[in-house]
Amino acid sequence: MEEFGWVDDCEMQFVIQHYSGRSSVMEDSGSAYLAFSDLDSDGGGSLWAEALARREQQQVEAFRRRLKYFFMNPCEKYRARGRKPWKLMLQIIKIAVITAQLVSFGLSNQMVVTFREENLMAFKHLFLKDYVNHGPSSYAVYTQTEVYTHLSYIVKQFLLLRNITVGNHAYEKDGRFYTPMLVCQQFYHNGSISPANETFEIDAQVEEECLEIYPLQPSSTADVNLANFTLQFKRLLEVNVYFTLKAINLQTVQYHELPDCYDFSITITFDNRAHSGRIRVDLDNDVDINECRDWKVTGASPKNIYYTVLFDVVIILTCLASLVLCTRSVATGVQLQFDCTVFFLKHYSKRVSWSDRMEFINGWYILIVVSDVLTITGSILKIAIQLKAVTSYDVCSILLGTGTMLVWIGVLRYMGYFKKYNILIITLRAAFPNVMRFCGCAAMIYLGYCFCGWIVLGPYHEKFRTLNTVSECLFSLINGDDMFTTFKNMQQKSYLVWVFSRIYLYTFVSLFIYMVLSLFITLITDTYETIKQQTDTEPTSELHAFVSECKDQPSSGCYRVDQRTSPCLLCCGRRVHDLHERC
Repeated sequence: MEEFGWVDDCEMQFVIQHYSGRSSVMEDSGSAYLAFSDLDSDGGGSLWAEALARREQQQVEAFRRRLKYFFMNPCEKYRARGRKPWKLMLQIIKIAVITAQLVSFGLSNQMVVTFREENLMAFKHLFLKDYVNHGPSSYAVYTQTEVYTHLSYIVKQFLLLRNITVGNHAYEKDGRFYTPMLVCQQFYHNGSISPANETFEIDAQVEEECLEIYPLQPSSTADVNLANFTLQFKRLLEVNVYFTLKAINLQTVQYHELPDCYDFSITITFDNRAHSGRIRVDLDNDVDINECRDWKVTGASPKNIYYTVLFDVVIILTCLASLVLCTRSVATGVQLQFDCTVFFLKHYSKRVSWSDRMEFINGWYILIVVSDVLTITGSILKIAIQLKAVTSYDVCSILLGTGTMLVWIGVLRYMGYFKKYNILIITLRAAFPNVMRFCGCAAMIYLGYCFCGWIVLGPYHEKFRTLNTVSECLFSLINGDDMFTTFKNMQQKSYLVWVFSRIYLYTFVSLFIYMVLSLFITLITDTYETIKQQTDTEPTSELHAFVSECKDQPSSGCYRVDQRTSPCLLCCGRRVHDLHERC
């Protein structure tokens, strides 16, 4: 009956009893019907309509109060219903424990990264002849003798590794035998090249020839084998040296972590694909981290090693609780959105706008849910890494890092309840559509300059060799970085291109720094000024205007949910008293 706006039983009984008192005592149902039908003749119809209007108004006020409670902050909800802000307390706890977890994992990951980088540097000094911290493309050889000399040096250092290394490096074993070093050359299948006559004949099929060199054998034997390894320089594409070394990272013991066993798959490349007379030499390694087969640690309690695992389990449970609470809040908002749509259609015959409907979808809760999912996944992966089941340090770093970043960003939700802090959030939200449209237009100009700079300046400037470096260079110019170096390093082999480069760089700097960047800042500044002027003129939407008509304060007691019987009796008694006064 409430859906059609009818009065409740208390009001109906009172109306019947009140008007039955005008005649003699009613002893049958027919007299009751006569008294009830006298409402129209004796002005009771207006009372009936007034009761219906009052019932309608009570429904509107109840729903308005429900909406106002939904949009309250945690402190107001506590004063309204005594509801403790569990989500707020969980977020505070999460910030502390997740940050501590991230710092712990970061220190552990830093040891792994440092160990890998230092081993790579050690391998370059061990196996590259006369290596002195060259750049990635500056170490090269230029004669055939140098190529053979460097290859012999690599083989010699490999065979003498156990006597010269200061680390705990060792050869890899495959069962009872050591894994050999492979020296492989790749060259065209057949070819005849005559630059003097400007003629050539090439068979594009690539062949590979390899030489195996086992460790722990006399170096003289290795020299003889390498001497019989003839390089086809005219057809040579590249020479690759492959070998694998093993090591153990012992520094983690000091931090109550089990050491990892590392497999370094080293590749030394002599790149001659350009056939320019310069063969670039580079050393790279792929690292595989494994659990050591047998280990024994003394001087450190085994329990200390698993303290971090227990701490990660606590974090997972905390994030699960936060995930459940925030998911429930999002579901409540979605349900209230549908109820609001139905309410406005029924009582006002109007549809709720899309912007007002989105007010019920709390983006902060969705942000926290994503953060919880990432943190839980990263914590599970971290536990697996600590137990040496997997070695995905990079994936774990991305998950934990992104989760922690979102947790800290989520704190802005609670700071937004204070007007002086909330203006930042409101400004970003209001300026976002205009900023995105502006960035879309500016991106068209930016991409045009990227493609133009790559194709024209690429052959004459190192920073314009690839589209990636072009984009990085231009972005640096927008921020005023490395500007003089970009102008200075332009080669002057072609005067036409040099003049074009000046026009290109000057127009780009002038356009993006003095115009595009200034307009971008102006968009945000204008939005900020508009928001400051609108602060005192809230509400800004029909939904908030509807809610603002509710003047009940959180501490008024109107929002408390008591027992179901008690409010009904009080409500009926209050309505009967009001009807008596009106009659």
